[in-house]
Amino acid sequence: MSAGVTSPPTAGELEAALRTALAPTVLEVIDESAAHAGHAGAGPAGYGTHFRVRVASPRFTGLSRVARHRLVYDPLQVFVPRGLHAIAIETL
Repeated sequence: MSAGVTSPPTAGELEAALRTALAPTVLEVIDESAAHAGHAGAGPAGYGTHFRVRVASPRFTGLSRVARHRLVYDPLQVFVPRGLHAIAIETL
């Protein structure tokens, strides 16, 4: 990448952010970007735009589905400027 241009996020980066924020007991982050080639938000790199997240965390106890999803989305917002376009979330 040229100076000033950042690369798309990786599954590892998203996983690290979620581990820090949620202390999950289960966490799986899958980059599904290649399956979305040609769709809205698909980047030219072929990765880093569409992810699937399966996560369980003690922080979810007593929260609604919407509140659990917000806890997942919040630490990932920093990746949006780098090309993150869509996240499918399954909270356990």
